[in-house]
Amino acid sequence: MTLLLFQDTTKAIQDTTQKVAQKAQDVLGKSKDFWNIELIPSSNLTVGRILTDILVLIIIYASARLLIWFLQRVITRRLAKVKAIDRGKQFAILQITKYVIYVIAISIMLNRMHIGSALLAGSAALFVGIGFGLQQIANDLISGLIILFEGRVKVGDMVEMNATVGRVTSIGVRTSTVETRDSIEIIVPNSKFMSDNVINWSSNRSVTTRFQIAVGVAYGSNVELVKEKLIEAAYAHEDIVSKPEKPYVLFKDFADNSLNFELNFWTSNTWDIEIVQSDLRFTIDKLFREVDITIAFPQRDIHLTVDDKDVTKLKKVFVGK
Repeated sequence: MTLLLFQDTTKAIQDTTQKVAQKAQDVLGKSKDFWNIELIPSSNLTVGRILTDILVLIIIYASARLLIWFLQRVITRRLAKVKAIDRGKQFAILQITKYVIYVIAISIMLNRMHIGSALLAGSAALFVGIGFGLQQIANDLISGLIILFEGRVKVGDMVEMNATVGRVTSIGVRTSTVETRDSIEIIVPNSKFMSDNVINWSSNRSVTTRFQIAVGVAYGSNVELVKEKLIEAAYAHEDIVSKPEKPYVLFKDFADNSLNFELNFWTSNTWDIEIVQSDLRFTIDKLFREVDITIAFPQRDIHLTVDDKDVTKLKKVFVGK
């Protein structure tokens, strides 16, 4: 009895296994048929090829991103130990490395998709399109590469463009970002750095920069006392330094309404220079008031010539009022 039950069970398992195997073969056969479906008749463009290409593209993209992440960590650690390479140069090296990896990844993708030859054949039309429709974009791209390789403008530099002062926060291939003193980010095309007049306050060899404040005092003022008080105001400010030069005063001109002086001073606080100049003006006004020096303002002396008849008429007018 037990033997018969065992034989029946074994046979049932074998039958079930054969059925499962048959169904698996049927599913595999249908999958192969689906995998080999030609989307375009008489071509090698099948569903399987498209799915394989998509999977390969995803792997290439993920590998490129992973490689960029790994190289950025390694390069950042290595460059941090080199004192001659500042933060801006580090950013430029990382950006160039990233773009090289992207170019290699895109080339592999194009080769995998078998469109490299088609792209090369259509390059003439592409160049014509760049020459006419994409001229400005191409200009920005080339300018971005030049900026990254030359290093004239780096991340962290303080620049002035069209009377706007800001700090460079990022440099891309086509555009860069500049943050102003008001914490407003301005997106600047890279071609502007190449074609416009740009003042880079951070590129000078010295860490300090010279600035001026113009002051006009009334005629009759003691000019030596004016000079003394202006120098005193400069030395009173903590952000003003004595190197490479001490603060000094220039007697600029005998103007129509004032004697014009110019206070020259050096400071390393270029980012907040407006605050420094404002503090100086407060101090100058205070020191001038203490010694009765008058800050000049526009004024005119008017001389009227009238006869007795006109005086009589004027008296009648004012009396009438």
